[in-house]
Amino acid sequence: MSRGTWPTCAAAAAFRYADPVRGRFITFEGIEGVGKSTQLAQAALHLQGRGIDSLLTREPGGTPLAEALRALVLQRREQPVGVTAELLMIFAARASHVADVIAPALARGRWVLCDRFTDATEAYQGAGHGVAQPTIRQLAAIAHPGLTPDLTLLLDAPPTVALARVASRGLSLDRFEAESEKFFERVRRGYLDIAAREPVRVRLIDATGDARQVAVAVARELDACLPNTE
Repeated sequence: MSRGTWPTCAAAAAFRYADPVRGRFITFEGIEGVGKSTQLAQAALHLQGRGIDSLLTREPGGTPLAEALRALVLQRREQPVGVTAELLMIFAARASHVADVIAPALARGRWVLCDRFTDATEAYQGAGHGVAQPTIRQLAAIAHPGLTPDLTLLLDAPPTVALARVASRGLSLDRFEAESEKFFERVRRGYLDIAAREPVRVRLIDATGDARQVAVAVARELDACLPNTE
């Protein structure tokens, strides 16, 4: 698509990079069962229709090393993974993902749509498991210095709704999906705290409706931040 000026809108203010060639980094967040994977795919199709090339990826994951670490993090086992080990594996996966996939794609001008990023760590390991926020920030500064999502779409639904969707899939649950409803209440609160703290970057999307309704809301946020080509 032809490159133009970036519009003045609430979410577009988060697109702060001066380099017009650089791609945009958009993350999708929320607890299990809010439909992130579905909406990520729909968002990519929507952007494709607007002439924007995007890369879909996920966290933990995105590289062979990060996917191997993902399997270790999510696997249910008799000996539980300690909170510190879990945190370090997630950031090790993230460092690989950023260096080998995300940063190169952004430098080439691609938009990167990512299922989770460091907001998830703040919500899950921070609010959910009690890891101190300064610790998370220190590790983030090491794993992805200077890189913050340009726009984060937080798909929000009460745990009772989201977990019922997970159960309806009829699939075996991974270690996080098997957590208690109280755990997910803490995680959701952690996410909502981030949205309240950063209302420009983090856009709250009601995920209690059907997938089509949510996709319309996501598309509206994306469209508000597309460059003007006039």
